[in-house]
Amino acid sequence: MANGTDRILILAYGNPGRLDDGLGPALAEGIADLDLPGVTVESDLQLQVEDATAIAEHDVVIFADATVSGAAPFTFRRVEPGGSLSFTTHSVSPAALLALAREHFHADAAGWVLAVRGYAFEGFGDGLSEEAAANLDDTARFLVDSLRQRRFEEVVQGMAPTV
Repeated sequence: MANGTDRILILAYGNPGRLDDGLGPALAEGIADLDLPGVTVESDLQLQVEDATAIAEHDVVIFADATVSGAAPFTFRRVEPGGSLSFTTHSVSPAALLALAREHFHADAAGWVLAVRGYAFEGFGDGLSEEAAANLDDTARFLVDSLRQRRFEEVVQGMAPTV
């Protein structure tokens, strides 16, 4: 594939038992069901340092999660390696994971953050709010198109204020 994007990793995270916090895993499930060539989908409650090994095996990584603020239905932006890791950190940032993969595995994956707008984060329960489910549908359409085209920079440049 062109532009070194033959191997794409989607790292989706969030807690499906916390209402809209489950947007990342819900997106991952839908994308995994499509079995797109060259696309690996992983989902967990949070990002972990072990994810750096998977990043090192891919050309592009998309970190997908719910967000409590920001534009609806989603934002999509480039993320560069950076930040620091701490053994007291409960979760690891996308930038820190990219830096870890680069430092320890000589990885050069392009990183993107896909943040799906959610609304219901207080309390426990399965399922998404009606608004979050609509945002998930729009996000999934965008992501599938982007994965099939394998062109992320061009997609972002053509986007409206959701970037």
